[in-house]
Parts: sequence; structure tokens; C-alpha cells
Amino acid sequence: MKKYVPIEDGDYYLTPEGYRCFTEQYHLKRGYCCESGCRHCPYGFNKKTLKKN
Repeated sequence: MKKYVPIEDGDYYLTPEGYRCFTEQYHLKRGYCCESGCRHCPYGFNKKTLKKN
């Protein structure tokens, strides 16, 4: 079961299009890679090759 990680200041920002973009800080708190190709993924997942670097 995945743990609940509360969202705090610095965990995301809004893009010019209005989307919530999670920062590296949030991904590290969450503790795993969701393999969605996140912009600030600290785990090195490449959506094109479907592999972690």
C-alpha cells in the first residue's frame, strides 16, 4: 500500500498552463518512482526507453 505524503510549500509549482508540477523535493519525500516521466524525477526514469538511468 502506498503511503500518504502531505503536500507542503516547495513540493510543487504551477506551470504557465495551470498544471501542478511536482518538484524533486516532493518526489524524494514520496520515496519511489511512479514511472510517468515526471519533469523533476530524481530517480532517472526515461519515458522514451521505459528504463531508469
